[in-house]
Amino acid sequence: MRSMDALHELTAARLRDLLRSGELTPTEVADHFLARIERANPELGAFVSVSPGAARKRAARLERDGVQGRAPLWGLPGGDKDLWMRAGVPAGLGSRAFAGDDAVVPPVSDEIVEVLDAAGVVSLGRTTAPELGFPAYTEPLAGPVARNPWDLGLGAGGSSGGAAVAVAAGLLPCAPGSDGGGSVRIPAAACGVVGLKPSRGLVPAGSGQESLGGLVVNGPLARTTEDTALLLEGMLTWTPDGRVAHPLTLRAPSARAGDYLAAARRGEVAGSGGEDVRGRFRVAVTTDSAWDDFYAITTSDAARAALDAGVRELAGLGHEVEELALQPDPAYGPAFRTLWMAGASAVPLDDPGRLDRLEPLTRWLIARGRQVPARELAEALRALTGFERRLVAQVSRFDAVVTPALAMTPRPLGWFDPEDPERNFEQQCQYTPWTSMLNVAGLPAITVPTRPTDDGLPMGIQLIGRPGGEATLLALAAQLEDRLHWADRHPPVW
Repeated sequence: MRSMDALHELTAARLRDLLRSGELTPTEVADHFLARIERANPELGAFVSVSPGAARKRAARLERDGVQGRAPLWGLPGGDKDLWMRAGVPAGLGSRAFAGDDAVVPPVSDEIVEVLDAAGVVSLGRTTAPELGFPAYTEPLAGPVARNPWDLGLGAGGSSGGAAVAVAAGLLPCAPGSDGGGSVRIPAAACGVVGLKPSRGLVPAGSGQESLGGLVVNGPLARTTEDTALLLEGMLTWTPDGRVAHPLTLRAPSARAGDYLAAARRGEVAGSGGEDVRGRFRVAVTTDSAWDDFYAITTSDAARAALDAGVRELAGLGHEVEELALQPDPAYGPAFRTLWMAGASAVPLDDPGRLDRLEPLTRWLIARGRQVPARELAEALRALTGFERRLVAQVSRFDAVVTPALAMTPRPLGWFDPEDPERNFEQQCQYTPWTSMLNVAGLPAITVPTRPTDDGLPMGIQLIGRPGGEATLLALAAQLEDRLHWADRHPPVW
């Protein structure tokens, strides 16, 4: 084992093995990462609050209970996204409207928090999120700002920006996030780590069924593909015979415990008998996005170079690669905007004084959403359901479809217009045009780094799968990681 002062260099899977063997204790691991957070978080803004006392108490309780064999993530450190509720812990939701005495102090925890606790995670605090999770960047006026560890003058993406910063900078080995329009994949891509948005319905604690239009699902961020799969399996619900349980939907196939980890380790997809049967896939490539008919979308040279690098590696691995032109859909842009605003309308804020404390973008979304007629929302949902059917049909012809992860390099802090909400929304769509359409379609997608820019900034690709195709995406990511070794690169703050 490495020295105690280098535990953050170990993967989550390796830490898990050392914890299970007794070579490390949850308290030792928590102490190490708490010390890392204390040193680095003031300049990074990965955590909005840290709970060392509660974390050490939790670690000590795990050691007393000794449930290593039953809990898949026993003793691993993690963090609660600041949009999630933990019983008795104030939640600021990235907003001045919920700051101080106005913070939410919930009597019960959200299901995702309970699931991660049951999996054995030791929460070290609350990872930074933008106001109410709406923006694709994490620069809340309530603070802190999540800074990109590769360049502190750049943003980390959003809305799981704090989680991505924590993982990229070695403040956590892996971290959970939520994704309603790209909120796991955008910050993962900006910070040079792996981010997975599961199929709608795969993760019961954040299945998508709870949100308007089925957009928001919970998913993992990690430095390696294997760690991504490890955290995914810890977020799932399992039947007594070791299969994935789907209490809300049958859309995703019923995988066995360990299938996702096996795909991530071996770069193969298991057959019904557990044998590794597929490692070569039919892959399509596109730069078409659902926003092409609404905003001017441009793929930057850096994004194109990262896409080309990923496609080159996929072809070199023996995959069948071909171009794909997605069917245009002029109805997508207006319908998605209507849905996003209608979702914002349900924010539980009515007091004018507190509404005035919201940032311009959030205030605009809520106000516009509360003006949406029922008929317009119904028409938007119908248009997006049609879009979903068509996109799933196009994607399902292939094992995976590849797009750039982001259209531009990570954006400078303050780049998104702070005063003009309409312009701000447009900028977000231009920055990340390939993510929201997959939330609408309920498809799985993973972002992985492929090629740094000349300035050393991470850039990557997005792999899109069929419904329930997480194992294939993890296998492809594992193959790319074996060639590209992205986990060996560390930001300057490391």
